[in-house]
Amino acid sequence: MTPAKFRKLALALPEAVESSHMGHPDFRVGGKIFATLSGPGHRRAMVKLTEDQQHALTRSMPDVFTAVPGGWGRQGATYVGLPKADAAAVSDALQMAWRNTAPKKLLSLHPTTRRGRKTRK
Repeated sequence: MTPAKFRKLALALPEAVESSHMGHPDFRVGGKIFATLSGPGHRRAMVKLTEDQQHALTRSMPDVFTAVPGGWGRQGATYVGLPKADAAAVSDALQMAWRNTAPKKLLSLHPTTRRGRKTRK
């Protein structure tokens, strides 16, 4: 996964925009950050997950997903090692982060997952 591909996947989400936070690109929905690019050459990204989502991804793909150290990580901030990540895993993580961050009104306009199935409420 390249930083350019990560950017393309993030910006493909409804009403996602790119901005900047602390000197590196971030991706926002409703004015709130759901993902960032960071590290030398933007070889690492961060997605804002729930603790349960973070736990599932870090256990199933520990070579790709790791908790951000400290308090942010305990709140679900999760690093994505882009060189080892595949598009499907990153797309799923970005969609989770987007759904965790998007305003409820926007969520109601986009009730489907990447695979086109309706999500449960």
